[in-house]
Amino acid sequence: MDSSTPITPDESIDCSGLVCPLPIVKTQRAIKKLVVGQVLEMISTDPGAVPDMQAWENQTRHKLLVTETRADGKFRFLVEKTH
Repeated sequence: MDSSTPITPDESIDCSGLVCPLPIVKTQRAIKKLVVGQVLEMISTDPGAVPDMQAWENQTRHKLLVTETRADGKFRFLVEKTH
């Protein structure tokens, strides 16, 4: 996929206001509902979600496509289901 092509998520969850471990728990539940190749968007306000999502990617082998801090201070993650 061309890096300039925007990625459109197949599903989105908003974990704003939640702290560890809830964003990861909700991400895990949501990714299970997708099929391989689909993309999940997760929004969080917890700064700890950044290292947590990186660790989760290493543990689960799903692919973390995007990690960004938005202008509103929220964190946005796009995860591709790989298995």
